[in-house]
Amino acid sequence: MNFTNVFIPYGGYWSTPFVRWQGTLANTHPFQLAAETVTRALKERNLAPDMFDALFLGLTVPQKSSFYGAPWLAALIGAPGITGPVLSQACATSARVLASSAFEVETGANNAILAVTLDRCSNGPHLYYPNPSGPGGTGDAENWLWDNFNFDPFAKNAMIQTAENVARECGITTEQQNEMMLLRYTQYQDALKDDGWFHKRYLVTPLQVKDPSGRKVIATVKDDEGVFPTTKEGLARLKPVLPEGTVTYGGQTYPADGNAAMIVTTREKAKTLSRDPKIEVQLIAVGSARAKKGYMAQAVVPAAYNALDGAGIKIGDVRAIKTHNPFAVNDIYFCQQTGVKPEAMNHFGSSLIFGHPQGPTGMRLIVELIEELAMGGGGYGLFTGCAAGDSAMAWVVKVQ
Repeated sequence: MNFTNVFIPYGGYWSTPFVRWQGTLANTHPFQLAAETVTRALKERNLAPDMFDALFLGLTVPQKSSFYGAPWLAALIGAPGITGPVLSQACATSARVLASSAFEVETGANNAILAVTLDRCSNGPHLYYPNPSGPGGTGDAENWLWDNFNFDPFAKNAMIQTAENVARECGITTEQQNEMMLLRYTQYQDALKDDGWFHKRYLVTPLQVKDPSGRKVIATVKDDEGVFPTTKEGLARLKPVLPEGTVTYGGQTYPADGNAAMIVTTREKAKTLSRDPKIEVQLIAVGSARAKKGYMAQAVVPAAYNALDGAGIKIGDVRAIKTHNPFAVNDIYFCQQTGVKPEAMNHFGSSLIFGHPQGPTGMRLIVELIEELAMGGGGYGLFTGCAAGDSAMAWVVKVQ
């Protein structure tokens, strides 16, 4: 689907640093953290929370009181008069939140939407489902995150098995994955140069982490936490996780905590809200796709081409590419199928390196895509990323 009047104010987006799960943000309620982040980001941009027509919320991990969703978060940021939906589409949640927001702006249903994505993979809920017909009336239990990472009820496999399936079919070796991982780690280091110059373009930092009372500061998060130092020698020492497999712990990402947000509006309003009215950011087209059962990494390619077709351009017209790549296999397959060189994409980092909080992952990557295009003089950018259920979503954005 393509859009003609959906824009993002330049600078009208932000993200927290991402923190590896069970780390510094493990005991911070993600709604409260998101409210503090949004409030601070709006204040820094001289924007009032009551300027929005709606708040669209994306998350994938249920939290205490998250039943109240977007209305609760809207009230927390000082906009109790607005509401909106809660959207969840696994790792494609960010792309879906932007798609739903864009549709309402395009059709005139709303003129300014605050799209917020958040998740805390740490301390994920342990759920109990009553089952009166179970042995002795015993119910069914589920660890929301861990059990679903390890079992797709349709494909009957774990997430890592989908990467192995693609690796086996396409002849992707551990050595190739190690090379891709090292390249992505090196690219991420470019974002950290000069005291994190690239991250300072959009990260809300430092974050003060408070105790349960909300009064005492117990930690400060200045940038991403949990990124593992990666070397060629270190990767070579790791063995595949699965018997006779190819994917090591060094060739995949890790769950994380954090949030990201973006203002979705019309061209006219975007100009008035922009940090630089000379820079125009447009959401052009969105695409989705589903691969064959058990081959999640392959879905990123048809999703990307569907978005490109919606935009009426070819992949050669794209000046920057960012991918959600939970496995190094994802990017190897993407490059094999599209002819894009590995070093020509994911400049300044990707989720393979800085972690995967699920809900906000894609939004942060699109934010980085916008910034890269703005620094490079504009042009088309492509984001694509896989999601549970062997699916994927993609976006084409344009900066001029």
